[in-house]
Amino acid sequence: MSNNVIKRLKFKRKNSPKSWSILLFGFLAVIIYSTLLSNVTPDTVDAEPYSISPRDIQSPITIEMKEETLKKQKDAADKVENLYSYDEDSPLKQAEKSNEIFKAIEKINEAEKKDKDKESLTLDQKIDQIKGMVGNNQISPEAYTALFNASPSELRSARDLASSVINDTLKNKIRVDQLEFFRDRAEDNIQQNSNFSSSLKSAVIELTRSNIVSNYLLDVDKTKLAKQKAIDEAEPVEIKEGEIIVREGDVITPEKFKQLKLVGLLDKEVAVYPYVGLLLFVLILVIGLYYLIRDSFAAKESSKRKQILLYIILMAFSLLVMKLTSFIDKMEITGIFFIVPIAAGAMMIKMLLDEFTAILSSVLFALCATLMFNEGSTGTFNFPLGIYVLLGCIAGVIYLGKRHLKSRILKAGLLVSFINVVSILIILLLQNGKYSPVQIGLEIGFGFISGFLASVLALGLMPVFESWFGVLSTTRLIELSNPNHPLLRKLLLEAPGTYHHSVMVANLAEAGCESIGANGLLARVGSYYHDLGKTKRPHFFIENQMNMENPHDKLTPQLSKTIIIAHPYDGSELLKEYNLPAEIIDIAEQHHGTTLLQYFYHKATEQSEKDIPESDFRYPGPKAQSKESAVVGIADSVEAAVRSLSKPTPVKIDSIIRKIITDRLEDGQFDECELTFKQLDTVAKTLSQTLNGIFHSRIEYPEQQIKKKVDL
Repeated sequence: MSNNVIKRLKFKRKNSPKSWSILLFGFLAVIIYSTLLSNVTPDTVDAEPYSISPRDIQSPITIEMKEETLKKQKDAADKVENLYSYDEDSPLKQAEKSNEIFKAIEKINEAEKKDKDKESLTLDQKIDQIKGMVGNNQISPEAYTALFNASPSELRSARDLASSVINDTLKNKIRVDQLEFFRDRAEDNIQQNSNFSSSLKSAVIELTRSNIVSNYLLDVDKTKLAKQKAIDEAEPVEIKEGEIIVREGDVITPEKFKQLKLVGLLDKEVAVYPYVGLLLFVLILVIGLYYLIRDSFAAKESSKRKQILLYIILMAFSLLVMKLTSFIDKMEITGIFFIVPIAAGAMMIKMLLDEFTAILSSVLFALCATLMFNEGSTGTFNFPLGIYVLLGCIAGVIYLGKRHLKSRILKAGLLVSFINVVSILIILLLQNGKYSPVQIGLEIGFGFISGFLASVLALGLMPVFESWFGVLSTTRLIELSNPNHPLLRKLLLEAPGTYHHSVMVANLAEAGCESIGANGLLARVGSYYHDLGKTKRPHFFIENQMNMENPHDKLTPQLSKTIIIAHPYDGSELLKEYNLPAEIIDIAEQHHGTTLLQYFYHKATEQSEKDIPESDFRYPGPKAQSKESAVVGIADSVEAAVRSLSKPTPVKIDSIIRKIITDRLEDGQFDECELTFKQLDTVAKTLSQTLNGIFHSRIEYPEQQIKKKVDL
């Protein structure tokens, strides 16, 4: 591949439409970042411990004081008392243990009586047997001796008494530190309610005391959970965003100095986080904006570049206006920032581009305003002002409507003023502050002036942008629709039939476009000029052939075809000569697309023995590139076809409209525009309704009936 080819490819790649768009939106990102940079630069304080504060110092962020939080959590946990749990089974369980010992003794005694021949067991052996039967216990040998020596009746009485005392005692909640108290009380109970021998009584007391245990124990898990809950519920100790750490004239104590350092107000080093955060903020805004509105611009690349450039300039201008207003805010006049006339930018974007782009831009203006006007606010973002900007911009955009005439700009400004005043009142009322009448009056006054300034700016700058960028605004379209325009006068005088046809097509095309959300005014004006090329040879077109012979009867089909096919391009040349907008020229060139001149084609095939290709009798195109061009083409064919009907009826009109649309659809005439099947159906219904209104049946008045009888 040669170097020249490589250079051409590189140049083409650099200047591709997508690269151009990305470059311009990147430029917009740089502008937004530059205008907001000073508003995120960290504010530092030159202070030392025990020095005097030169001003009220507010915290720029909300941050936790971790040491104080930990201390608060520890205090909260220490206040939680230990939690205990009561063993409800302990009375029965411990009484049963006592009974098991008595039962074991009774069994050993009975076994010993039955086997008198055997050698008697020693006390130690009996104790070992009991331990094997009931488990190990802490009963002394002396107590066992007294129990083994007791008679069966004494043993039963001792068992019942021990069981009763144990059961009654353990019905109380006994903590470890209370254990001796309840054992002593049980011992006193046995002393008072028994007449056993001293040795048996001592044994019962010992057995009872050993089975009285702590049944109200510390619940470690519950206590731990309770302390953790107290810790979790303890609010963290924070320095709130906007909180005044030190007031003007106060001494900066070591504690206050520590707080100033914690919130970063003493940092002498450059903090990069705010700049990175701003970069991410701007990237999200611009990338989101690009992907949402990139399809809103014109399909034609030259027009698209022009529109994107216009949009970036309007955005840059609006941001500059906001930035200059933010400098005025430093004058410390109450509410002066409400004077920002940002609605002018949104209204100009609406009038010069489209409503969707204007509304999205209003959102971007509002988000930028929250940062740009954060001077004196408690945080990084001034959200009340963002809401104020958003409501004002959207009010101006929506009021302009589809027919956004310049005469509506002043009225839109008044509406913006009203919405601004309402927004300010909403902000003041929701903040529930104590405001003086002077402060309220100033803020409301600035809000009202803002709407007036916005309308003045928009009115003054609209002609400038329209002139610089050749924007086909509503005002320009209305000027072109004036019947006194030289080209329309030419059409009226030289081809009156075509002029009348164009007016009819304009009515149909406007109704059809507005029914599908396209630009109805553009379609109307384009229709006025779409057949201007017929003025070159007006009598070769049937609508201008009044009381004369059709010249095509004497021409060959090929020559007739050449004359007919030339009229879109003759009109295009004439429109270019008079410097009409490209959109009007496109409609003139595209309204026939690449359709076939069926009459002359069939005439040619009948006269020729050879096959004639259809392409010889088709318009060169291009096909319709926009909805407006496509609808004008449909209306053009429909008006001519319906006019040819001798007795048009609603059924005939609807049938012929749908046939024309179907033929064009099958012929691929809508392949290069964005018309959908649903929109085509809507256009068909609208054209049918409009034509039925034009060709409605009329009542014959008596004079007409008499005239008919006379004629007969």
